Amino acid sequence: MSDTRRTTSRGTPAGAPRTDPPGEHDPDGPDPRTYPARAVVDLEAVRDNVRALAGAAPSAAVMAVVKADAYGHGLVPSALGALAGGATWLGTAQPGEALALRAAGIGPDRARILTWLYAPGAALRDLVEADVDVSVAARWAVDEVVAAARAAGRTARVHLAVDTGLGRNGIMPADLPDVLDAVARARAEGAVQVVGMWSHLAFADEPGHPTVAAQADVLDDAVRRAERAGVGPELRHLANSAATLTAPRTHYDLVRPGLAVWGLTPVPQLGPPSRYGLRPAMTLEARLATVKRVPGGHGVSYSHHYTTPRDTTLGVVPLGYGDGIPRHASGGGPAGTPGGPVLVGARPGAPGGRVLRVAGRVCMDQLVLDLGPGATERAGDVVTLFGAGDGVEHDGVPTAEDWAQAAGTISYEITTRLGGRVPREHVGVHVLDDGARAILAGHRSTERTVRA
Repeated sequence: MSDTRRTTSRGTPAGAPRTDPPGEHDPDGPDPRTYPARAVVDLEAVRDNVRALAGAAPSAAVMAVVKADAYGHGLVPSALGALAGGATWLGTAQPGEALALRAAGIGPDRARILTWLYAPGAALRDLVEADVDVSVAARWAVDEVVAAARAAGRTARVHLAVDTGLGRNGIMPADLPDVLDAVARARAEGAVQVVGMWSHLAFADEPGHPTVAAQADVLDDAVRRAERAGVGPELRHLANSAATLTAPRTHYDLVRPGLAVWGLTPVPQLGPPSRYGLRPAMTLEARLATVKRVPGGHGVSYSHHYTTPRDTTLGVVPLGYGDGIPRHASGGGPAGTPGGPVLVGARPGAPGGRVLRVAGRVCMDQLVLDLGPGATERAGDVVTLFGAGDGVEHDGVPTAEDWAQAAGTISYEITTRLGGRVPREHVGVHVLDDGARAILAGHRSTERTVRA
């Protein structure tokens, strides 16, 4: 269905974001002149997902976690879509991602930004000067943030990360006294402002797991200790996507959804995305490169893990593990393992169509489908690997979760690993305000200059 509010560009290098003036989006599939596949990212869905998440945690502010190129959805456009939905914070793992958001024009008047993963020697002064909040997870980090604040001549905004039981990044409770003492001295100097205290959950995707409440208790104790040391935080935050949807005890002052912002559920065992008012924002589609008749008993792809059971038609999809399609989602083999699902004969939301599974091994640049003996598909027809639906078992539209099941992984990995050579086309730009559209236009121009 055509939607002139959607946007795209023509003639850009493969992998470049597509966010040109309205009216140029091609509803009929990828532009074969640039790349035979594309990932269409709907910013309206991103906006609506954030609204749903805010409704699930009405007492808390929302930080949209946009790390890893917004889980593969495109950092700057997707961040703007999340802000349109009411997020007031953005979260990035790497400092470079935070600085990229600021450089694109997303200033502190539009969103606070927190970044949390760096090693000694990181360019913390750049973060302080860009008014980015910095997480502190060790005693050495306090010293480096203070040095950065002194060099910048301004107060650093910090969040104290506490290891409440995940066993990953964060200050161990036993080490808190030393860290809090150093932070108190820095605060008295005017070098730091303690904005937050936070942690991350180990079992949030298993609702009701006893460690969720136990970790919240540890965080509560850490906050009390910080308050006694005179550096009590302004905000407490613990909830990821799963906890935002299922564990109100963890909502505190701020929730940090990541996966759910992009319309995928972190608790698929409880139901599809629509159960929580979510819809996947990304549709990955490609044009069939080759369609041909083959006899029964014909081997398909490397090692012939799939052999045609009868005379049939094969279709070659020009996507493979070089594009981020998991090789573990190959189909066939001695156990007859079902491959990743692909919708053929229709587009998501359109009547008809059928879901087929990858036949044989996923290759670097292509995968194969057994279209069946009566297939009517032709080279150039569009197929959908995953899209804005609830899954094969619910509405017949494959999702990233379906691919995760086929590959033995999680949906987070399916979208995040999508290769840079697959063009992203951002649609639904009409949900952005004038300022956000101006930021997007400037970002688009910069991206084209860099990629040209």
